[in-house]
Amino acid sequence: MHIFVNLPVADVERSKAFFTAIGWSINEQFTDENAACVVLDEDKFLMVLRRDFYATFLEGKQVGDPVTTSLALVSFDLPSKEEVDAFIDRVAAAGGEVGKTSDLGFMYQRQFDDPDGNHFEPFWMDPVAAESGPPAE
Repeated sequence: MHIFVNLPVADVERSKAFFTAIGWSINEQFTDENAACVVLDEDKFLMVLRRDFYATFLEGKQVGDPVTTSLALVSFDLPSKEEVDAFIDRVAAAGGEVGKTSDLGFMYQRQFDDPDGNHFEPFWMDPVAAESGPPAE
């Protein structure tokens, strides 16, 4: 299964520059002046869509503004805490807005917003904790 997360953006070229600066790539086959396909890995993608183009997919709904309204939290795992921190360093260097850090012991999570305000949360989870599932109550 391939996952495509669609996000509204003000400037497709700015989004392409940001996402490639943090280490992701662009699939030019699915990219034009209205949208860009950002490749996270072999089966996970972001489609950054110009706001007015994004609106064409919504019948009777407004396009939310991610600067003021949370629309989604895009979370993804990385292999270690150090890789989470290195990723956030690239985000900061590319102009992303870095948010808080949460270290719960079994899970380490950082936050950032892209230039349009879309929210992302890269994290690392202890593999033993991931296999055993959530703690019993």
